[in-house]
Amino acid sequence: MDISFQYPPELFSLLVDAIPKLCKSKRDLLLFFQGAGVSNAVLSPHENQLRTRKDDFNKYHVTRDILTALNKKGESGLGERREVLRRVTQFDEFSVCWPADQAAARGLAAQIRELVNVKDSFTRMNLERENERKEKLAAAQKDIAAAKAKAAEQENIKSDFYALFAITDPYKRGKALEVVLNRLFGFSGILVKEAVRIKGDPGTGVVEQIDGVVQIRGHLFLVEMKWEQDNLGREKVASHLVRVFSRGLAGGIFISYSDYTPAAVNDCKEALREKPFVLCRIEEIFHYLEARKSVLALFEAKIDAAMIHKNPYLRMP
Repeated sequence: MDISFQYPPELFSLLVDAIPKLCKSKRDLLLFFQGAGVSNAVLSPHENQLRTRKDDFNKYHVTRDILTALNKKGESGLGERREVLRRVTQFDEFSVCWPADQAAARGLAAQIRELVNVKDSFTRMNLERENERKEKLAAAQKDIAAAKAKAAEQENIKSDFYALFAITDPYKRGKALEVVLNRLFGFSGILVKEAVRIKGDPGTGVVEQIDGVVQIRGHLFLVEMKWEQDNLGREKVASHLVRVFSRGLAGGIFISYSDYTPAAVNDCKEALREKPFVLCRIEEIFHYLEARKSVLALFEAKIDAAMIHKNPYLRMP
């Protein structure tokens, strides 16, 4: 709390001792408070006493009475209390004091300055701690909100992903899958360099081929997806291998609803001599979504297996 909001006892006592020593005469004392903006309502009884009963006017008693009145004013007297304190702490003309009071006045003013500085330091530290607490709370609330939004987005993607299995029209299913995969890649931190797009005739009825370019670990991969009931043989995978090798991309990713034949896997293994090429099943993506795992981690693990262990078809649990 601001030290001048209400003078604490130790400061109050120092002010009662110091102010009368800083003011040489009784009139100077009232002028000191008047200059600090103390209202006439507080000063008028003491003005009247100085005019009518000067001998009864005691600078220490009057100072105590005025400071007590200022303390009682609470928030409305804040400006007056601050100005009184400012005048005392900045007082440096001790030659205007009585010679016998100069040393004591200097010492009292120094004590008050030190006390105010210490109190102000604690006030600043408390304010800093409070501001830090508020900032941390705001950051935590922001993180919670972001986590909730992320969880909600993940649930939406998962729901839309599940809905694909209920679509019987191959072309419509492919268009829906295009949207879901783009959202899933973006959500998982996979940069989509070119939007995944459907290729083929709406009337084909058996194949959804989805091509696009994604960036993983700073390298570009050409993506293709097929949704067929039968296992994919080497002729199905070969077309994507040709696309990858005919482009200046890092490698290829093939995603299939059905499994791959041993011959197709072997062709991909042979291709690893030149470029990383990985095979993935939709059910693997499905399981990662179910477990709330990052799909980026799925593809990174598959790329590592292809490049390090020459395994293009690492089956993920």
